[in-house]
Amino acid sequence: MITHLSPPHLRPYVLGWAGFRTRVGEPAHPSRMLPLNAATLIIDFTGMSPIVTGPRATATFSAHTPWRHGMAVGLTPAGMSALTGTPIREVAGTTAHLEDLLGTRAEELTDRLIASASWTDRFSLLDERLTSWLRPDAGPNDVIMHAWWRLQEPAGPPTIGALADELGVSRRYVELGFRRVVGLSPKTVARIARFQRTVDTWRRHSATLGEAVACGYADQPHLTREIRAMAQMTPKQLFAFVQDTDRLTG
Repeated sequence: MITHLSPPHLRPYVLGWAGFRTRVGEPAHPSRMLPLNAATLIIDFTGMSPIVTGPRATATFSAHTPWRHGMAVGLTPAGMSALTGTPIREVAGTTAHLEDLLGTRAEELTDRLIASASWTDRFSLLDERLTSWLRPDAGPNDVIMHAWWRLQEPAGPPTIGALADELGVSRRYVELGFRRVVGLSPKTVARIARFQRTVDTWRRHSATLGEAVACGYADQPHLTREIRAMAQMTPKQLFAFVQDTDRLTG
C-alpha cells in the first residue's frame, strides 16, 4: 500500500488517498475493515463496482478480500456532502455504490485511474477531479464540523461537555448536531478518533506496543477493552495487523 495526504486546499474535505495491490498469485484472505470516522471511496481496477463505505465504530469482516488492486479515498463529513451531495450520515455503518452518488462520474474516474501510468499520475488525477467536483456550499454546519475536527486532535477536549463549552453551545446542540450531520454520537466519534490515533501510532516501523496508552486511554486495561470491543482483536494482534503493510514504489 502507498498512501498520500491530500493537498492543503482539499484538506477540509479529503483526508488523503491510498493505492493498494496484492502480490501476484497471492490467495485471497479474510478482509477486516477497521473503525473509521471518515467515508471511504474504494475504486477497484479489476472489475468490481466502486463503493463508498461510511464511518463505523466497529470492525467489519468478509470471508475474503474483495479488492485486489485499486485506490481508496478518505472523505471528511464536509467532503462527503461537498463531493456527492449526500450527508455522511446516510452511509454511516453501511456501504453504497459510488455510481448511485456520483452518477456517470464514478465510471469516468475509474476508467481514467486504470489508464494512468503510475501512482503519481493517479494521485494527480484525483487532485484535479475532486477539486473540480467539490461543491463547498453543500457542506454541513460549520460549528459541528469544527467540533468533529477538534475530536480528531490528540489534545482535543476531554469531555463532550467541555467541547460544548469551548464552542459556546449546549451539550444537547452538539449531540443533536452530530446525529444529524455524522450519524454517530460525539462520544462515539471521540472513541473512533482515539482508536485511529492508536492505529496511526502503530503503523510506524519503530513503534512499540506500549506507546498506544498515550493516545488517550486511562491505562492498559482501558486500551485492551477498547481494542477488543472495536476491532475484535487483542492489542498485540492489532499491532501485528497494522505493522504488516507493504509499500508500493511504482
